[in-house]
Amino acid sequence: MILHRDSLGSIQEIEPGAVNWMTAGCGIVHSERSPAWARSQETRLHGIQTWVALPEAHEETDPWFKHHPATTLPTWTESGAQIKLIAGDVGDTSSPVKTFSPMLYLDVQLEAGGEITVPTTVAERPVLAADAPVAIAADQPARCIIVGGDSVGPRIKWWNFVSSRQTRIDQAKEDWRRDRFPKVPEETEWIPLPEE
Repeated sequence: MILHRDSLGSIQEIEPGAVNWMTAGCGIVHSERSPAWARSQETRLHGIQTWVALPEAHEETDPWFKHHPATTLPTWTESGAQIKLIAGDVGDTSSPVKTFSPMLYLDVQLEAGGEITVPTTVAERPVLAADAPVAIAADQPARCIIVGGDSVGPRIKWWNFVSSRQTRIDQAKEDWRRDRFPKVPEETEWIPLPEE
């Protein structure tokens, strides 16, 4: 179990099957730690952290955080595949997770003999041709994540900073060096900027 805290004042345990979606926008600080109750016992953690770039028009949006319990995410079964829509749209089904550009983000659990055809609803699907129907099949139980989206253009990533502009990355570095980012309530630890 992980406890999320951020400079907006959000405090949320990351629950199995749920989605915690944080949009950094013009800047947010957060921590992810084991909650106090979990530190005294043996625990196992499985999770995925995904970074999604914002379109240029929304790069400086106000930061926000939203928790989506597992029960709020669309889930269905077809052809021996249990499918959960984490973000985006598939046919007439939409995830409640707010995104700023079209995307496809599925958690798929296949039973032996199960199959899913990867939707072609977005322009880019890593390693797959844009419009070609592709089926994923399993001869034994398997689990996979399917992601894709429309291009938002080139991005620069340095440490925890992402932008379409180098000047914005440089400003974020300087703001971090000078401790100008907002604070996370109840957190006192500060991580110095990595050496360039």
